[in-house]
Amino acid sequence: MERFNFQVIEKKWQKKLLKKKLYNKDGKKFYCLEMFPYPSGKIHMGHVRNYTIGDVIARFKYLKGFNVLHPMGWDAFGLPAENASKINNLHPKDWTDDNIKTMKSQLKLLGLSIDWDHEISTCDKNYYKHQQELFIDFFNCGLVSRRETYVNWDPVEQTVLANEQVVNGRGWRSNAIVERKKLSQWFFNITKFIQPLLDDLNKLDGWPEKVKLMQKNWIGKSFGCEINFNFSNQKEKIKVFTTRPDTIFGASFIAISSDHPLSKKFEKDKDFQIFKKECSKTGTTEEALANAEKLGFNTNLFADHPFLKNNKIPVFFANFVLMDYGTGAIFGCPAHDQRDFDFAKKYKLNIIKVVSDGKNNVLNEAYTGNGKIINSDFLNDLDVVAAKEKIIKEIEKKGIGKKKTLYRLKDWGISRQRYWGCPIPMIYLEDGSVVPVDKSELPIILPEDVDLNSKGNPLETHPKWKNTVQKSTGKKAIRETDTLDTFVDSSWYFLRFCSPDYKLGPFDEEKVKYWMPVDQYIGGIEHAILHLLYSRFFTKGINSFNKKINIPEPFKNLFTQGMVCHETYKDKKGNWLYPEEIKKTSKGLTVRKNNDQEVIVGPSESMSKSKKNTVDPETMINQYGADSVRWFILSDSPPEKDVQWSDTGVASSNKFLQKIWNLNIQIISRKEQGINEEMTRKFNAEIDILANKIDRSIEEFKFNVTIAHFYEIYKVFNKFLSLQVSNISMTNNIIKAMKLMMPFTPHLSNECLEKLACKSINKWPEIKSEDLGEIKFAIQVNGKTRDIISVKNDITQQEVNEIVNENSKAKKFIENRQIFKTIFVKNKIINYIIK
Repeated sequence: MERFNFQVIEKKWQKKLLKKKLYNKDGKKFYCLEMFPYPSGKIHMGHVRNYTIGDVIARFKYLKGFNVLHPMGWDAFGLPAENASKINNLHPKDWTDDNIKTMKSQLKLLGLSIDWDHEISTCDKNYYKHQQELFIDFFNCGLVSRRETYVNWDPVEQTVLANEQVVNGRGWRSNAIVERKKLSQWFFNITKFIQPLLDDLNKLDGWPEKVKLMQKNWIGKSFGCEINFNFSNQKEKIKVFTTRPDTIFGASFIAISSDHPLSKKFEKDKDFQIFKKECSKTGTTEEALANAEKLGFNTNLFADHPFLKNNKIPVFFANFVLMDYGTGAIFGCPAHDQRDFDFAKKYKLNIIKVVSDGKNNVLNEAYTGNGKIINSDFLNDLDVVAAKEKIIKEIEKKGIGKKKTLYRLKDWGISRQRYWGCPIPMIYLEDGSVVPVDKSELPIILPEDVDLNSKGNPLETHPKWKNTVQKSTGKKAIRETDTLDTFVDSSWYFLRFCSPDYKLGPFDEEKVKYWMPVDQYIGGIEHAILHLLYSRFFTKGINSFNKKINIPEPFKNLFTQGMVCHETYKDKKGNWLYPEEIKKTSKGLTVRKNNDQEVIVGPSESMSKSKKNTVDPETMINQYGADSVRWFILSDSPPEKDVQWSDTGVASSNKFLQKIWNLNIQIISRKEQGINEEMTRKFNAEIDILANKIDRSIEEFKFNVTIAHFYEIYKVFNKFLSLQVSNISMTNNIIKAMKLMMPFTPHLSNECLEKLACKSINKWPEIKSEDLGEIKFAIQVNGKTRDIISVKNDITQQEVNEIVNENSKAKKFIENRQIFKTIFVKNKIINYIIK
């Protein structure tokens, strides 16, 4: 039997596939896009999975007649390049360009259907010129502002971080403890679109519910009220904001920001200045404020409780209150807020329980659950919701406050004190005004002769670059030396992909109107807030000043793939080891290859260069072939779940594809032994049933299920190969099978179809659904259709329930919900009524 030589055949088809575009000009458009990568050096298995998933969908749609755009680009600015250049004594641009070449060559080995003619790189001046143009447009329509504020300062990277870039109080890249620092910063005024960003989540039916919930929680709409407290024996008032006015009878202190206007009274107090300095060691995120040790400074001032006569409430400055939240002042109710509880314990303040949990009044921690109001005069015995409504009415009735809506989301700080980023196109004039540069001067190009070892921002210390003149007046000016946060670069690249060579603006409006929104976007759940929220804001911002396009949301459908995981290994000294440095012995031990010393095997975790639990895709491709790697990465688990990497799994995939190759050779050389019409009809029917299942499972992103069906197809062929089935039928069906495999194994499929003399290689096979004894069945929740499934005739209610609970799109709408009633109409619908 002729062996499938994947090295030769894949090399042959890689060249041909690279020239192929997925354009069916008369077909309906389909824009398929994966989140573009940071060029860090080499691709990893996470890249392989992400781009293989996208490739399957892009090829599938193309073969079905769609006009497909499937581009690729590079998120090429960023501090890692700047840090690497210091270590390697190489300019960031050279380091980045070298990495792009490496990663591009590796991606090409996978046989991806990427249109490299649409390639973009964010560090290319032809890209960031238009980004600067968009910045000026945003500035001119009031979507950019500059103001002094406290920011998250990374002391290691010496740059500002957005709240979203602070994880557990540490910088997302450096892992350094983030500090609070006051700086003049540029902001995108994302809060101007805060309600549309929240409301339009309801229109994104093609997005995972968990991603929409994450964005909803990050935007964080909350209702509360402002209350004016009178200072005891003084005319002044202090305004506080609270989301829990129902707990006002439990208030035992007022906490204010160290930047509150009241702080001016303590400017000469040395102890206060020491306290204020300590506050700067706490970041600005909610997480940092919650986890930091609670610090307070007693003002020795008191406020009158608005509902309890002769009740004096002490006023403290506190490190967990910021001026940019509410009014910069809160009342503390220690019994029902953990931060307040910790503060009260430290400073020996009263803890008054005002919401009952049905237990005694002694608390070891704050009780934040629901219950009946107690110890609260006219609010007693009300539940929390009713108590909130009543107390707000009383506050408004007394004229001491008002109901207010607050959001967690703040304006997006975009200033970064680094070199390798897009220059902000603003200049400072001698009269103190700050204005955009003239668009005719764009792009503002980064200087190449910089000292990256200088402290702080290299652009700030450059001898010439920042000195310029205003073009319209000839007046001397200073350039802005901060560069843009790299998330700006990735907030509009999907628009540039529509016309990457367009020179008259950021994008050709006609092309954008044709291709946008992106029909299928694919990327990791880790970008649910940062990248996706910013992209949505950018799209809405552009819509506000460009009336020629109307694209309220950038991504119609979103798929978040799981991680690729691998065991971790350490030597006895705690040093991480690469998988290729270890071996498994016959006794079941894991040891180092070079000295046979036993290795500590850690849990399987997402592949990470820092933990060295990575597998080089190029090595795997050279050993088993690109199609085998693609096949395994999609076969092991559902694409939205994590996949456990296994060398033996790839080897098994290679063996199966060899069987498919052998099957093709057998059919090509098969001699007919008579024809049994009934046998041939039965063979055709079994293949048609599986073809229908494959078609449906690809559409539903169930690629591991699809691959399981291919194993079934192989068994069907083997069962009928020696029986009296016509050669024509056998050949037609193997052609159909190879076309169905095309999105998964493009090299093998193309080679087999060429050998089979197939004349319509680039066309999806006809899927016969009408002869399969199946019907379309609607799954409804509260009367709204959440899924349409294909099922057999006369299916029972119990069988439908099993399908819904196993793999229906409707599952997420009823999971962990109480179903009060189920309406089942045979062969038509099932309707779950939930609360």
